[in-house]
Amino acid sequence: MTARPCFIGIDIGTSTCKTLALDADGAVVAHASADYPLVTPRPGWAEQDPELWWQAAAATVSAVTAQLGAHCVEAIGLTGQMHGLVPLDEEDRVIRPAMLWCDQRAAPQCQALTRRVGGLPALLALSSNRMLPGFTGGKFLWLAEHEPDAFARMRRFLNPKDYLRLRMTGVHATDVSDASGTGLLDVRRRRWSPELLAAAGLTDEQVPDVFESTEVTGGLAPEVAAAWGLPAGLPVVAGGGDSVLQTTSQGIVEAGSIGITIGTAGIVGGAARRCPDNPGGLVQVSCGNAPDRWHVMGVSLNAGGSFQWLKETLEPLAHGELGFDRLAALAGSAPAGAAGLMFLPYLMGERCPHVAPDGRGAWVGLTRGHGLGHMARAVMEGALLNMRAILDLFAEAGLACDRLRASGGATASRVWLELLADVAGRPVATVSGASEGGAFGAALLAGVGAGHWPSLDAAVGVVHETGRVDPDPGRARVYDAIHPIHKSLYATLRATFAELAMLPDAKASA
Repeated sequence: MTARPCFIGIDIGTSTCKTLALDADGAVVAHASADYPLVTPRPGWAEQDPELWWQAAAATVSAVTAQLGAHCVEAIGLTGQMHGLVPLDEEDRVIRPAMLWCDQRAAPQCQALTRRVGGLPALLALSSNRMLPGFTGGKFLWLAEHEPDAFARMRRFLNPKDYLRLRMTGVHATDVSDASGTGLLDVRRRRWSPELLAAAGLTDEQVPDVFESTEVTGGLAPEVAAAWGLPAGLPVVAGGGDSVLQTTSQGIVEAGSIGITIGTAGIVGGAARRCPDNPGGLVQVSCGNAPDRWHVMGVSLNAGGSFQWLKETLEPLAHGELGFDRLAALAGSAPAGAAGLMFLPYLMGERCPHVAPDGRGAWVGLTRGHGLGHMARAVMEGALLNMRAILDLFAEAGLACDRLRASGGATASRVWLELLADVAGRPVATVSGASEGGAFGAALLAGVGAGHWPSLDAAVGVVHETGRVDPDPGRARVYDAIHPIHKSLYATLRATFAELAMLPDAKASA
């Protein structure tokens, strides 16, 4: 029997490595996952041992290849958590644990780097982005200041997925979308910015080569191939940063549709054929996964995570009987607008639509007439109204949106999907492949790199809509009325949040 082609995608997430194989029709024919811990040695720090990523990748790829039967792997694509810093010495040994995207220790250094290049307007002209605390750029200044010996030993740095590539191929390389998340790439010109590298204390020799997402960066080393049950020299494609590739996995490579991912965080992502302006740097602009595309993203740090907080807080009082479905059903029974109750979801600060590291959560409008259903609905509405404010920023940047495509764990709930459609006032579709996340997109990129699909546009043709929810006109009018009120609350409370952040133990509880 003739072997059927397939393509492997590997996704190095914050807590899990997911690997899958995708056939030529876009169907998942094998998958596996493996978990690893996140280490927080101090408040605001987040680190991992890159060796654990490698072990998880080896285990999951081996498990996938064992399931393939008559399928033949033609290429591998990579994706993973963005913004991480893996410092390497001259022998490519890891110098210290990787500093991750959610690590907040370098906030002062991000401000210092911004000043070094002449302030925010100058920074936006160089990179199209703010230097956010989670970005890689500030981590170099922190390392130079707090661990100077480690910084002096660093001969190269890589992002998480690219550390896998090094072990797989011996090549120091990244792709344009992941490089965008360092804050050191000239996103408009799709190359490293000399001015930003100098400001971060880096030389050209310390940064990886940058490829387009569908380009082949190297071949699988013989010893790795033998261990994984794959042919030596198998093409390894550049891949993409997970947040960018999640939008691609939803089939979004053109303007018109916007992708909404509701997990712990909320991601709003869209595509454009030109590098959009980013006034004020309130959204993130990245190179897209095709040479002539760009990606615009707004990340709300608190989406489904706010609902999870409510469940975990109330569950002990309910003796373990208050699951997500029960809480969502209570929210669904409350009226649109939660009878005048509003919730600000800034439980971990915020990144977008407000750059607000000191932001706090808040209920506004609470009365004795409100019950648990109103409170649960207000939390869901608050998270989604916050994401609607990100859609407003997209519109200001020239990215019109007439429909949404949704993914993420929360979208398994019909209540969340209906509420998203009503709050956004737009139809919401679920699509095939999006539930597989970045690994699905990485496999699509591998298929393009292997020549199976002539372009990324052709590859995403395998993504199809699996369901659709239209907004209810009456409820949508309610949200049109309350959206500007909710949107104004952060500015009203910003000074209060800053004062609260200065109280004793406030940082430890954030």
